[in-house]
Amino acid sequence: MKKLRYSVLFALSIMFLASCGGEEPKEATTDEQNEETCIYKYNHGTTVLEWTAFKFNEKAPVKGTFKEINIDGTLESEDAMALLKSLSFDIPISSVETQNEERNGKIAEHFFGTIATQNLTGKVVSLGDNGDAVIEVSMNNMAKQVKGTYTFVDDRFEFKGTMDVMDWGAGKGIDMLNKICKELHTGTDGVSKLWSTVDLSFTTTLETDCE
Repeated sequence: MKKLRYSVLFALSIMFLASCGGEEPKEATTDEQNEETCIYKYNHGTTVLEWTAFKFNEKAPVKGTFKEINIDGTLESEDAMALLKSLSFDIPISSVETQNEERNGKIAEHFFGTIATQNLTGKVVSLGDNGDAVIEVSMNNMAKQVKGTYTFVDDRFEFKGTMDVMDWGAGKGIDMLNKICKELHTGTDGVSKLWSTVDLSFTTTLETDCE
C-alpha cells in the first residue's frame, strides 16, 4: 500500500510541475517588436522640374527646366504621402534654363515679362489613391489647377501633367514671344506657331531613415 501511495503522489507531483510551468517561458514575439519605423525626408538634390513647350504646327518639342526651385512644406515625416501632399513651390522665372542663353532671356523677358510674373508659385492640391493628382499653379495673378497623374515607387515621386497657359490669361505673352521669335517658330509649311500647351514633369526622391 505504501508503495502504491508513493507512486500516486509522485505521479501527481510530476503533473503539478508540468502544469505550473516546469518549462522556461518563451519570450513573446509581437508585430510591434518586428515592425520597422521609417522617417522620410525631402531631398532637394534629387528634385527636377522639367517643362516641354511646342513650336511649329507639327508640335516640335522645346524642353527646359529651372535652375532654382524653392520647396516648402512638411519636409520630414513618418508618412511619405503626407509629406508629398504638403509640398509647395516658388520658382524665380529668371532661373529658366533651355541650354540656350539667348532663348532663356527671351522667355523671361517677353513671355513672363509681358504677363508681369517674376515667380511661379504653387502647391500640391491632392494625390489620389488611383494615381490621379492635382497641383495648383499661380502666375499672372491667377491661381489655377493642373490635373495629371503621379507615381511613387521605391521612394521616387513623379508627377506628369499638361497646362494651357491661356487658362492663366497668358495669351499676350505667347503672342509677344512668337513675334520676337517668328523665324525660329516658323516650320516647313511657312507658318509661325507657338503652342499654348506645356507639358510638366516633376520628380523627387525621398530619403529614408529606418529603424
